[in-house]
Amino acid sequence: MHTTTPPPTPTTQALAWCLHLLIVGLLALAAVRAVTGDHASAGATVAAASVCALVYAIGPLLPVIRRSRWAAAGWLAAVGVAWLVLLVFAADGVWVAFPLYFLQLHLLPRAAGLSAVTATAAAAITAFAVHQGGFTPAAVIGPALGAAVAVAVVRGYQTLYRESDRRRELIAELTATRADLAEVQHAAGVLAERERLAREIHDTLAQGLSSIQLLLRAAERALPATPEHAARYVVQARQAAVDNLAEARRFVAALVPPALDGTTLGGALERLCATTSARHPITARCHLGGVAVPLPTAHDVALLRVAQSALANTVQHARAGSVDVTLGYGRDDVTLEVADDGTGFDPADAPESGGFGLAAMRARLASLGGEFTVESAHGHGTTLLARLPFPHTDPEAPR
Repeated sequence: MHTTTPPPTPTTQALAWCLHLLIVGLLALAAVRAVTGDHASAGATVAAASVCALVYAIGPLLPVIRRSRWAAAGWLAAVGVAWLVLLVFAADGVWVAFPLYFLQLHLLPRAAGLSAVTATAAAAITAFAVHQGGFTPAAVIGPALGAAVAVAVVRGYQTLYRESDRRRELIAELTATRADLAEVQHAAGVLAERERLAREIHDTLAQGLSSIQLLLRAAERALPATPEHAARYVVQARQAAVDNLAEARRFVAALVPPALDGTTLGGALERLCATTSARHPITARCHLGGVAVPLPTAHDVALLRVAQSALANTVQHARAGSVDVTLGYGRDDVTLEVADDGTGFDPADAPESGGFGLAAMRARLASLGGEFTVESAHGHGTTLLARLPFPHTDPEAPR
């Protein structure tokens, strides 16, 4: 059976050494006073004090005393018997009762420790009264008050230790929780980066490769009848490859898209429409409305990517003759509308309301607090509307 005593720390070891020195000092004091006082039982007192010190010294040298309550109880009983023998010969031995209280409360279970302290106090009071020739208030109050102080000190120390132990457990739990949180945040960051790369790849590389494929297919159809047209398609395909290579390098480094370098969002959209019209058999027109307001880079990039993806979808799937891209600046928000005259589709028939492209557009805008809607029907074309609120909009501020 193991004790519940806490493992030794530098503080508890220092306290243990103080307790050892106190007991040895009190036993030596009893022996010295017996010799210097010319007591008839001086020799017996010195012998009893020496035996008590020897029995006590065995305890700290035996590790089993700290591990087993039964061993601790047996050792304390032996020390107690030696101390009682000392009490028979010298009243000064009563002072040894005070450090014994701490040993009993520290090594024994709570109930057994309190019983041992009570018995030790009773023995000290009785022995002191016998040596003094009767009970006096001092004979009762001294040992009893010492026992009360010892109980209070030990219980207070045990309470503080339990509180400290709970704090250590709480700190360990907080440390583990922080590690788990860091792992979750890392996983969330990895997932967010994957989503960013997926959107960028879809809106740039995938659409660019599709455009290159369409241009090369057109060049293939033009050969051998009209090689000049085929050459023009090849040049456009090569330029599309160059543009997409630049896009790939930029989004890997999380930089501003090349289309926005040195120009505004409106200018980038006009260039996008012109490039689309030049490379594909479709007329793409750009319209600007309202007073242009400088937007954060994230807003510009999101709207540009939406326009790129929408135009790519129109070229590949809509069979449209024309498409209108309208950028409008309102009082509280900026809108981007892409409307074509193609075959249209039913958004409810496609997963994620129109496939990954539409889902990616919607996710881009949602991350910035915006909205995305799709209006389409078979034979009536398609209209995509993206809306982003101005950051930190002040309703009272005029625009």
